[in-house]
Amino acid sequence: MTRKYELKQRAQSRAATRQRIVEATVELHGSVGPARTTISAIAGRAGVQRLTVYRHFPDERSLYQACTGHWAAMHPRPDPSAWAAVVDPAERLQLALREIYAYFRTTEELTANVRRDLPELPVLQEVAAPVAQYWETVRAVLDRGWKTRGHRRKRVRNVIGHAVEFETWRSLARRQGLGDVEAAEIMVRLARVVQT
Repeated sequence: MTRKYELKQRAQSRAATRQRIVEATVELHGSVGPARTTISAIAGRAGVQRLTVYRHFPDERSLYQACTGHWAAMHPRPDPSAWAAVVDPAERLQLALREIYAYFRTTEELTANVRRDLPELPVLQEVAAPVAQYWETVRAVLDRGWKTRGHRRKRVRNVIGHAVEFETWRSLARRQGLGDVEAAEIMVRLARVVQT
């Protein structure tokens, strides 16, 4: 019985150490960004040795995957399938942008750092590929149902693509000082204007 108990304790300790490493990495990605996060800094913040970090995460891919999973569990992205039920495309866009902009507000620091560093980190680009696919799905859901064709249709599609960009939200919310609801309303008005 003692042997099983010791093995269970060891496994729990190992899982707790792994979790501390993941949380330390996410904190550093949020404060300095992935490109500036070192194994030494992760180890220091997690209270472990560098070798311990490597034992749990032998390469960047495994560390990025663990961090991405942890982050996604803590900050779930808005669900585009909920918007698909809204028939009117402008109302759908309004609802979606409010949720997207609220999400950007709560995840701003890490999102900004990751977006800044992504071009420098090919492994992170691979791990983040499902996130890019998510945004393609968002655009597709929001693009449905607009009653336009030809160049007007393309303009609406361009406005939607622009509206769901993190940088668009950041410009409207941070540099122009708009609230999320007002920023969403402005982007919906723009989409309505370009369709006519």
